[in-house]
Amino acid sequence: MGDGVQDFTLDDVAAVRARQLELGLPQMFEWVHETAPTLRDAIDADVIEAPLLVLDRAQWRPVDPPGGLELRLLDADDEALAAALGVEHVAFGAPGTAPGPQAITERDVYEVDAARLEYTRTRIRRGTSVTAIATGEYGPVAVGTLRPVGDVAEIVAVATLPAVRRQGLGGAVTAMLVEHALSSGIETVFLSAASDDVARVYERLGFRRTGTACFVQ
Repeated sequence: MGDGVQDFTLDDVAAVRARQLELGLPQMFEWVHETAPTLRDAIDADVIEAPLLVLDRAQWRPVDPPGGLELRLLDADDEALAAALGVEHVAFGAPGTAPGPQAITERDVYEVDAARLEYTRTRIRRGTSVTAIATGEYGPVAVGTLRPVGDVAEIVAVATLPAVRRQGLGGAVTAMLVEHALSSGIETVFLSAASDDVARVYERLGFRRTGTACFVQ
């Protein structure tokens, strides 16, 4: 193809999958559709598409959490980390932005896998993950993570317990991660949104859509 866009084939995808198996890596693909438009057809699998957004620093609008809640970053040994992962589990089990009944009870009955907990702690210690929570009297109710690489960082896994959705918690957690990134010298902050409704939350903070993120697992 012209304009420097590679024309991917089934053989290209098979070669990557074989290499992933050889290295013991998950069979996963992530790409930006606009920079690799032929990859979707070559993969021959169900593709998840999500709006891709990049922070426009000139439009950045920091926000504060609702009253009665505190925002903070977690240390690797923070006792709240397990509960924060519980928030992720509950929230992504009820996707979208609509409120629901799931609350701290569901968060607390979730048993975090020990290997996942240690993996998360290790990433925080190494500085390859920065996790923020919105927390109140009963512990974390919203969470999000920043993954910096050089002067670029991705915000992932922003989640709010359904019982307290539409109160600005996801935006507040995202804002804290953005502020941390900018103060650390990060030049580019990006994220992918689960839906158009979720994307609008980020757009109100100053993110703008730049493309389509694609995922195959």
